[in-house]
Amino acid sequence: MGDPTIPILDLRGVGKEYRLGDQRIEALRGANLTAGKGEFICLIGASGCGKSTLLRIVAGFETASAGEVLMWGKPIDGPSPSRGMVFQDYGLFPWLSVRRNIGFGPASRGRPGAEVRETVDRFVELVGLNRFADAYPHQLSGGMKQRVAIARVLANDAEIVLMDEPFGALDAMTRERLQDELLDLWSRTGLTVLFVTHSIEEAIFLSDRVVVMSPGPGRIESELRVGLARPRDVAAPDFNTIRRDLGLRLHSHHGRKAA
Repeated sequence: MGDPTIPILDLRGVGKEYRLGDQRIEALRGANLTAGKGEFICLIGASGCGKSTLLRIVAGFETASAGEVLMWGKPIDGPSPSRGMVFQDYGLFPWLSVRRNIGFGPASRGRPGAEVRETVDRFVELVGLNRFADAYPHQLSGGMKQRVAIARVLANDAEIVLMDEPFGALDAMTRERLQDELLDLWSRTGLTVLFVTHSIEEAIFLSDRVVVMSPGPGRIESELRVGLARPRDVAAPDFNTIRRDLGLRLHSHHGRKAA
C-alpha cells in the first residue's frame, strides 16, 4: 500500500517507439494519465492507437521510450504481482485445475500451503466457481475461464488490474453478466482497474472515467468523467447522451494524421 495522498498510477509524457528494420514506428506520444486508488478507468480508441501498448508498459512487460511511469510515486521497472494483467484469450495454464491456476502466483512466491489454500478458497468463492474448482480450462465455458483469469490476478495481491479487452471474445449475454460481476468484485475489493475496450457502451457502463485515445501515434486526446449513478441503464437518456458525445470524439479522429 502506498501513500494515499498521491496517485496509485501516474504516467508523465509517456512515449513508445519501435524499430522495424530501418523504420521507426512511434506507437505512443506524450501520454499523461493519473489514477486514484479504487478508480475504474476505461481506455477507448481505434485499433492501433496504442491502448494495449500503454497497458503493457504499465504492466512492466515493455519499457517506455520516453517519460515516466510511476506506481505510488516509484518508477515501474518490470512486472510485479501488484499489477495483474487479464487478457482476452484468458492465458490460463491448461494442465492446471481451476484451483491450481488461481493458486499459482501465491504458491510460486513461496507462500505457506495453508495460506495458499485459504486464498484459493476465498477467490473461488468470490467468482462463484465452487462447483468447478477441480475442473480444467478445457472443461469450462469462455465466461468461466475469464472468471478464473480474474481470480488468479486477485489472488496474487494485485492492487491494479489491467484488462485488455477481456470480454471481447464472449457472446453478448455472457459479456453483460461478467460486466456486472466485475463491477461487484471491484466495489467489494477497492481495486484500481485500467480496462481497454472498443465498445463505447461497455466503457460508459463500467467506468468512473473514459479516456479517449487518438491514433498515429497514440495520444490521450481527451477524457470524460461518467457521473451516472450505478447500476447504469444503457437505455436511459443520460447514458445515450454520453454515448453520443464519446462517439463524436472518436469519429473526429478518423482520417486525421498526426503532425
